[in-house]
Amino acid sequence: MDKFRMIFQFLQSNQESFMNGICGIMALASAQLYSAFDFNCPCLPRYNLAYGLGVLLVPPLILFLLGFVLNNNVSMLAEEWRRPRGRRGKDAAVLRYMFCSMAQRAMIAPAVWVSVTLLDGKCITCAFCTALPVETLGNASHPGLSQGEVRRVLARIPCKDIYDGQELVANEVAVRYLRCISQALGWCFVLLMTTLAFLVRSLRPCFTQAAFLKSRYWSHYIDIERKLFDETCAEHARSFAKVCIQQFFQGMSTDLVAARCHPPRKAPTDGGEASEKLLGITDRGTMNTALKSWHRCKPPLQLHPARPPSGNGWAGEGQPSLQPPLQPPAPRREVAAYYSRV
Repeated sequence: MDKFRMIFQFLQSNQESFMNGICGIMALASAQLYSAFDFNCPCLPRYNLAYGLGVLLVPPLILFLLGFVLNNNVSMLAEEWRRPRGRRGKDAAVLRYMFCSMAQRAMIAPAVWVSVTLLDGKCITCAFCTALPVETLGNASHPGLSQGEVRRVLARIPCKDIYDGQELVANEVAVRYLRCISQALGWCFVLLMTTLAFLVRSLRPCFTQAAFLKSRYWSHYIDIERKLFDETCAEHARSFAKVCIQQFFQGMSTDLVAARCHPPRKAPTDGGEASEKLLGITDRGTMNTALKSWHRCKPPLQLHPARPPSGNGWAGEGQPSLQPPLQPPAPRREVAAYYSRV
């Protein structure tokens, strides 16, 4: 169990490298998935285009959403975007930086899928075989075929076993032509994605270095703050449960001893450290109020000296303080009472 905990802590401390590794694994998985995918073109004029473009575009969309799902910062971004403004403002630049960082990683696997699909050429051949220029590649003056029959014959180009239009256009010529166009589009897509990645990774910090550093710093701060808050809540819950269970068993022991008319034994007092970790929040209502206040009005990002609990935001605004009012010392009260009698 300790080994798994150490691994989990290592992944948390190296989250960016871990996410890059996950994106790389997803990219390789998408390429292997396409190679194992059994592509079967329907070879029908009405369905070829839908099937070919569906295989080309739908899996990348799924991989893009899966990249967001596997990213732990999605919930943090949604929480920061939807939370009330409260005592801490929201910076749109930080939210854009977080979204762009997640989108860049999520785009790797879809880009690999589209590149491999275009370089392979099966999807383009299936989708656009009916739009083949017969006047250039074949015999456009083939007798006895209407426009609909020509489309039906061209739709069977990806299916060599049922293709019966060799007199119209040779199957090998049509497949080579469409695959050449698909591979050209694939290399253009790879060049476009590489250029965009270069511009995003290299040129963006050069133009807005100060804004880039500010956005990156506060995005890291939000991530670390959330992790520390979860750890503090878990530690508080553990301490609260420990003290509650100890008080329960102490009460049960006292009741059992009282029923047997024996003097109670002295209960061990080893919950002092746990009680100190509760920080004065020792009931369910106060804890719920603190959690709601953390969501509604997080403390402002400005460090200040220690203040009473009423100044942390969870005690409520406009409510009277829980501390009793300060009274003057006893000699001053006596003098004031003397002069009032006089």
